[in-house]
Amino acid sequence: MTVVEDRPAANEMLVARRAMIDSQLRVSGVNSPAVLNAFNAVPREDFVPAERRAVAYIDRAVPLGEGRSLSPALTYGQMLEAAQATRDDSVLVISPNGYLAALAGHLAGNVTRADSLATAQGGPYSLILIDGAAEVLPDALAALLSDDGRIVTGIADRGVTRLALGRKALGKVVATPLAEADFAVLAEFAAPKKWSF
Repeated sequence: MTVVEDRPAANEMLVARRAMIDSQLRVSGVNSPAVLNAFNAVPREDFVPAERRAVAYIDRAVPLGEGRSLSPALTYGQMLEAAQATRDDSVLVISPNGYLAALAGHLAGNVTRADSLATAQGGPYSLILIDGAAEVLPDALAALLSDDGRIVTGIADRGVTRLALGRKALGKVVATPLAEADFAVLAEFAAPKKWSF
C-alpha cells in the first residue's frame, strides 16, 4: 500500500503560518528577525488537538481541553520580544504546552520546560517564561532565577492581564507591566484569598 502525503493540507498550514506572521505579528510590533524566524520554523498546528488544527492560526487563544488553551501568537511574540533571549541564555519555560518552549528553543542556548512551577527543577536560569498570567509571583521563582535574571509573564490585576518583565535583585523578583496582552490566568499563581464581609 502506498501512503500519499497530504500536500494540500501541509501547504495550507504553511500559508496560514506566513499569514499569521505578516498579519498578526509584524503589524503589532513583533519585528525581531530571530523571533519571526522562530514562528516560521515551528508549526503551531502540531501543538493543538487534531480537531483544532484548522483554527491553529487564528488570532485568539485556541482551547486545548481540560481548561487549558494555546495563547494567541501575538502574546507569545510579545513575550519573546520582551525576553530578548540569546544563545547565552538558559531558559525555563513553565507551560503545560510545548509551543512556547519550541519557539524559545530557536532563540536560546538551553531550554527546559516544566508543566508547572511545582515540577520545575534545575537552574539557576537566566530567563523564565511563564505561559499565562500570575496574580502573584512566588518566592520559589526567584530561587530558580540567576542574579539579574529576567522573567517574562502575564500579570493579572482586577480582571486585566498585562505582559510584564521582571528582574531578580536582592533575592526578589519585581515585575513591571509593559502592555495589555491576552493571557489565561493561572490558578497556581493566584493571590491568596482574603476574608471579607
